[in-house]
Amino acid sequence: MSVLLNPYLNFDTNAREALEFYYGVFGGELSIMTFAEGGQSQGPDDADLVMHGQLTTATGQTLMASDAPPGMPVEAYGGFSVSLSGDDDATLRGYWAGLLEGGTAVLPLEVAPWGDAFGMVADKYGVTWMVNITGAAG
Repeated sequence: MSVLLNPYLNFDTNAREALEFYYGVFGGELSIMTFAEGGQSQGPDDADLVMHGQLTTATGQTLMASDAPPGMPVEAYGGFSVSLSGDDDATLRGYWAGLLEGGTAVLPLEVAPWGDAFGMVADKYGVTWMVNITGAAG
């Protein structure tokens, strides 16, 4: 038996754009189902919006996202970050660079007091990511 904990991001109307951006950063396999395809469309305003999107990255992580149906508010991202960590320096630096495209470095990727390279980036969709590279020099 196994249990997974996966980030599930909610967007107003740009989940497809965001998922395609994340696919460009992480690679892997992307699947998207619209409200119309899922039989949940309330009309033309939501037919092509993402009811469920899932990205299984090239390194095996899962990121999911959807658009909120019309009338359901979407809160701005705050109070959490998505964390990427490990010892694959080149891969994690590549993720950092990809997420930074159009985004903002909250903390630069540099050696932290605990000896790892660490940084925080708010991507162009407002999602905050923490990147920690074990044992890496800044």
